[in-house]
Amino acid sequence: MHNKFNKLALAVAVATAAFASQAQAGGYQINEQSVSGQGYGHAGRSSNVEDATIVFGNPAGMSFLDRAQISVGGTYLNVNSDISNVEANRKLDVGVAQGGSAIGTQMTLGAVPGGNEGDMVPGTLIPYAFYAHPVNDKLAFGFGVYAPFGSKTDYEDDFQGRYFGDYTEVTVASAQPTVSYRFNDQWSVGAGITYNQVEGELRRQLPSQANASTFDPSGDIDSRVDGDDQAWGYNLGVMYRPVPETTLGLTYRSKVDYKLEGDFSATSPTGNVVRSSAANLDLTTPETVNFSLTQQMSDRLKLMFGASWVRWSQFEEIRVVDDQGGLITNEEQNYSNAWAFATGGEYQLTPTLALRAGLTLDMTPTNDDDRSVRIPSDDRRIFSLGAGWTPTDDVTIDVAYSYLTERGTFVEQERTDLLNGAGGATYSADYKNEAHGFGAQLTYRF
Repeated sequence: MHNKFNKLALAVAVATAAFASQAQAGGYQINEQSVSGQGYGHAGRSSNVEDATIVFGNPAGMSFLDRAQISVGGTYLNVNSDISNVEANRKLDVGVAQGGSAIGTQMTLGAVPGGNEGDMVPGTLIPYAFYAHPVNDKLAFGFGVYAPFGSKTDYEDDFQGRYFGDYTEVTVASAQPTVSYRFNDQWSVGAGITYNQVEGELRRQLPSQANASTFDPSGDIDSRVDGDDQAWGYNLGVMYRPVPETTLGLTYRSKVDYKLEGDFSATSPTGNVVRSSAANLDLTTPETVNFSLTQQMSDRLKLMFGASWVRWSQFEEIRVVDDQGGLITNEEQNYSNAWAFATGGEYQLTPTLALRAGLTLDMTPTNDDDRSVRIPSDDRRIFSLGAGWTPTDDVTIDVAYSYLTERGTFVEQERTDLLNGAGGATYSADYKNEAHGFGAQLTYRF
């Protein structure tokens, strides 16, 4: 239960590190389910039938595979973040500052002590595994295990923005059985169901009465929620080949509704539990639509284009309540629907070696008014290179590298509910993020 609640909060905060576990997608979505696709920026995600990772990309594509095969791989993400132009101030009610009762007017005391090291996203490995099995010329089955959403950020203990959030972690793991049916040489359809498990943790610090005038980090109260949940979803796909050289694909992935029930606790520096209760939070991961085109230009060259739309507008707030309906925290998010566009290509240099390259433009769902230290992301560009080596007909080894650079963005936040309403804090800073993704994949055909 404890894990469940944190997961939800973490999911909301996951966007904090635009590159953490999602260096290739907006919000807290993860795109690392295919290293062969990573090489060309996932431009042909729904249309390019490369290997068993098509189970995720477009289930309809399984019926175009000629042999059973398994693809196993992962991408390691190394994220760098730079925080600059920081202003962090502490406030206190005038009456309390003078030794009396609160009068409802706060005064600025000075800077919140602490640091802003940045690089709050630890290196992360995102693994996956897929199996596709054509039964005959028309019917195919498949199965996949992967991570569709997730992120982690871990600021230093004395982070100046710690009253708005200093630790966020979320992990979503999905298992997907899938079926595909090909009507003829042109049309195929596919469908899968997903069983999803989420878990995570969300933390922030609160000043105590003992450090009401100084906000010294050593006197802060540690406030956290954590939890886990399970839920079902589904995905649908269609693939169309009007001519052998041209393939179009369209995929829909459903939203998944989670009801997180977990625990909330606030602990003083001496280890005493100041407050604890059950906690509940509703989370919906958004539906996604992906369209892509793969065009075989010659025997050696094929080009791809893709567009994805994510319905992030369902993510309006992180609202956590106790079992009596009392409010624990409410953080406005107000995400907007977002698009991503990718283009890429693959060149068969030799019969055994294919070279790939791609470019992705990914639009952020966050906005300037509600962006927080948990979600300091903005629009990004992703440059990718990759190669596939097939030493035998049964084995292919894929490698890929991606460089993600994000537009510089800013965070500007204010709280007035610290010290039971007698205290407050502000935090503003500029963020600049970049990430490097290193992927490797093995495909074996039976």
